[in-house]
Amino acid sequence: MSDLRKIIIDGQEVEVEGALTLIQACEQAGIEVPRFCYHERLSIAGNCRMCLVEVVGGPPKPAASCAMQVRDVRGGRNGELPEIKTNSPMVKKAREGVMEFLLINHPLDCPICDQGGECDLQDQAMAYGVDFSRFREPKRAVTDLDLGPLVETHMTRCISCTRCVRFTTEVAGITQMGQTGRGEDAEITSYLNQTLDSNLQGNIIDLCPVGALVSKPYAFTARPWELTKTETIDVMDALGSNIRVDTKGREVMRILPRNNDGVNEEWISDKTRFVWDGLRRQRLDKPYVRENGKLRPATWGEALTKAAAAVERATSLAGIVGDLAPAEAAYSLKTLIEGQGGVVECRTDGAKLPAGNRSGYVGTAAIEDIDGAEMILLIGTNPRDEAPVLNARIRKAWAAGAKVARIGIPVDLTYDVIELGTGREAVRKMAGMDHSDKQGIPGVMIVGQGALQEADGAALLGTCMAMAEAAGSKLMILHTAASRVGAMDVGAVNDRGMDAVSEADVIYNLGADEVEIGEGAFVIYQGSHGDRGAHRADIILPGAAYTEEQGLFVNTEGRPQLALRAGFAPGEAKENWAILRALSAEIGATLPWDSLAQLRQNLVADVPHLAQIDTVPENAWQPVDAGPMGDADFRYAIADFYLTNPIARASALMAELSRNAKARAAAPLAAE
Repeated sequence: MSDLRKIIIDGQEVEVEGALTLIQACEQAGIEVPRFCYHERLSIAGNCRMCLVEVVGGPPKPAASCAMQVRDVRGGRNGELPEIKTNSPMVKKAREGVMEFLLINHPLDCPICDQGGECDLQDQAMAYGVDFSRFREPKRAVTDLDLGPLVETHMTRCISCTRCVRFTTEVAGITQMGQTGRGEDAEITSYLNQTLDSNLQGNIIDLCPVGALVSKPYAFTARPWELTKTETIDVMDALGSNIRVDTKGREVMRILPRNNDGVNEEWISDKTRFVWDGLRRQRLDKPYVRENGKLRPATWGEALTKAAAAVERATSLAGIVGDLAPAEAAYSLKTLIEGQGGVVECRTDGAKLPAGNRSGYVGTAAIEDIDGAEMILLIGTNPRDEAPVLNARIRKAWAAGAKVARIGIPVDLTYDVIELGTGREAVRKMAGMDHSDKQGIPGVMIVGQGALQEADGAALLGTCMAMAEAAGSKLMILHTAASRVGAMDVGAVNDRGMDAVSEADVIYNLGADEVEIGEGAFVIYQGSHGDRGAHRADIILPGAAYTEEQGLFVNTEGRPQLALRAGFAPGEAKENWAILRALSAEIGATLPWDSLAQLRQNLVADVPHLAQIDTVPENAWQPVDAGPMGDADFRYAIADFYLTNPIARASALMAELSRNAKARAAAPLAAE
């Protein structure tokens, strides 16, 4: 039931929800109110006092607009509407005073501070402060914290807004940061000088309104006005987080989140944010062919001729689609290989996803459905590693009162979980229960790839779909590969899965580096990094990474999103679709497109919903047969969060984070 109230803001009458704070009401009216501690996705702290406004007829002092609701502002005694002013002399004087206090101890680091050019304190000091200071006393200094290899600290700059403390506690679900001391001695610190144990910690860099928390890998490498900014899509997991890639020349300098309430809100995982150093290392920048057991550099003409000869002489031909391939490349590979009588497969991990049944390989739930869910059931998934930003969303639902239950091996997900069992026996037991009492209660069932990769994956999926239908809850299939849903959409699958691929004598490997290819097969590898796939290859065709070409990626909820090119591939490497188009001409079976636009026209003609960029299509419900299941416990799909793909494995920083995580897990606990 809405509680609309009329209020006058700077002489403008607006009607807003009574539960809104004054700062939110001002934003709705298009009036800017400065702030440091207030953030719409964090709890209200009310401690920076920068957002002070004047309440007409109220106390003779300004009020903090972030901590006062519209319904708390009283009208005049003669029935006048409540009124606040954001630009009166009282407010102007108060803001100048607050800014003067904030700058008492703030050092003059602007020329060497990485926040320079993107600093809220700089901007608001210019807009709302005064051009002099009355303080001549020495400034205080604070010891810097060691939060690990990602976040660099300069705590003397800290203004105690506590955004970092609130984020780590409320969103990331860790309790290592807090504030100690009072007055002059107040400082943000970490518990027992611990480093942060979270794969979302990089978000505190964006949240910090001053230069107290900055990116350690990016430090002192570029200024914001030197960077070219490209809005694109992340491929480190299947969530499809919206990101901005900042480049300087040909180099990617940093990756930042973009706001998309339907996908990642405004958070990204640490792997997404810091993997960019892997884009520079171990790159394939020229074609190679294997002669006498050794790879040697070759020209494009020679490599394509040899690849075409191998495809033409193949008695059985197969193509496999890796985890980072855009939908256009998967579609090109499918068209090329099937045109030569071969088979293609994108389910390289053996997941038993039903071809052509979108409700079976995507589900029916949107990511936003988690926000309003009252019951969430996790089956064979560890979302903290498989999709950290989605895990934060589940935590948000839990904090709002949702019950979260799990069938799987217990791991710390940062929120309380009702344990229902560890494997298939628990699923079987649940499937036999009456779920009619849950009809009408908003619920989401999230099934992980770890549950679907075993031999009984199809039976398990059918059982889960029957349970979801009986309970009236929505189903989400949580993928771990960014390319998987798009490749399933274009039909890059065959009836026998990876078994058909293992029997082929020529295999075209499109960036699948997590697959063991047996002896005997001739392998053509197309990819961006010298990883496992390149080591096994007989011909290497260097392709572009995800920041170096345009591409469609469909996320785990089935939302097509467009990734844009931020830079160019190194050396002689080419865009993935263009390599396949060139090879098709060499074979004499030229693909019917000469540009990415023409390729997309063909793709959308075959798969119309891929044209609906940034919308989640409705999936028709098609139940899967629930056959007999085994009894084993579920195994999670990801063993090491930081080393899941060739770009991450090429990153020195990801290797360090992986070592730190293993050392932390193995650290002995002192006896009480």
